[in-house]
Amino acid sequence: MKKILILIAFAFLATTVSFGQFALGLKVGYNANKLSTNLDSIKTQFNSGFHVGIWTHIGKRVYVAPEILYSMSGGVFTDEGTMSTSGWKQKITIGSVDIPVMLGFKIIHSKAITWRIELGPEASFTVNKKVEDVNSVVGPIQESSLKDVNWYVMGGTGIDVLFLAFDIRYKYGLNEAITDVPNWEFNSHNGMLLISLGFKIFGKK
Repeated sequence: MKKILILIAFAFLATTVSFGQFALGLKVGYNANKLSTNLDSIKTQFNSGFHVGIWTHIGKRVYVAPEILYSMSGGVFTDEGTMSTSGWKQKITIGSVDIPVMLGFKIIHSKAITWRIELGPEASFTVNKKVEDVNSVVGPIQESSLKDVNWYVMGGTGIDVLFLAFDIRYKYGLNEAITDVPNWEFNSHNGMLLISLGFKIFGKK
C-alpha cells in the first residue's frame, strides 16, 4: 500500500506541473460521517472527524481538482437485540489517506469571487484503524473486518473569495466498509459530509 501511495503522490505532483494554469493550496475541514448497517437490531450514530491536506485546481472554466487528504472518521455500533449476545457496543476509529479527483465547472468566475460545482471519484486507503469495546460485552467487529481500500463517489460545491476557498461536499461509499464479521451477516457502507476551508499558496485559480 505504501508503494501505491507513493506512486499516486508522484502522479499528483507531475500532473500539477504539466499544465500551464493551476493553483495549489492547503485545506482543513470537518467530517460528519455515518457507517450504515443492514441489521435493524444494530444502531449506529453520526461521528465527527476532520481532514487536512493539499488541493490543486488544473484548468480554467472546466478544471480537474486532484487532492491528497488525511482524514479521521469512524462510528459507534450498538447491539439492541434480544439474543444472549446482545448488549455489545463498539467504537470504530479509522484514519485514511484519501485521494479524490474532482471534475469541476465554474458557474461564476471573476477576480474576486468564484462559484463552482464538482463531481468525481475518490480512493481511500486505510492507514490506521482501531476497534474498541465500550462496555464489558465483547463485540463481533474486528480490525480485520475494516476494509483497507474504499471507493467513493463525491459531489459538492464551493466558493472562492480571493485566496480563500470554502467547500461543502458529500461522498458515498461504493463498497462495503465493514465485511467478514464473525457469525454476523453484517454489511456497512460509509457516507460522509465534508466542510472545508482552503488557502491558496501558489498559482492562479
